[in-house]
Amino acid sequence: MHDMIFINLPVADITRSRQFFTDLGYTFNEDFCDGNALAMVLGPNQFAMLLQTDWFNTFHDRQVTDARVAKECLVALNLRSREAVDTFVDKAISLGGTDGKTQDYGFMYGRSYEDLDGHTWEINWMATS
Repeated sequence: MHDMIFINLPVADITRSRQFFTDLGYTFNEDFCDGNALAMVLGPNQFAMLLQTDWFNTFHDRQVTDARVAKECLVALNLRSREAVDTFVDKAISLGGTDGKTQDYGFMYGRSYEDLDGHTWEINWMATS
């Protein structure tokens, strides 16, 4: 149905966010990056648009929620193994992220962390047949 996905998230400091996510191993599509926005590559045709908060506000008329106080969304991403989930989330925490919940259902395992702006990223592994 959809050819591309763009998750738009407000961030307080573009430079700090770029460094955090670069250190986690993400890359950016520089064609869509400037002083107000970063196009973080999640996968083929999948992006998280990290938008400076004042720029983010130009797209709507409502107050931006502080993700450290109230949740507006959870971003869930899949990795290939339980070990990859642990390695990735542990790295995010070591870079300044905040540890979140761990869920283990046997066939599905996940951990979450909050980034520097309080956005929750759920990193999961699911057994496939």
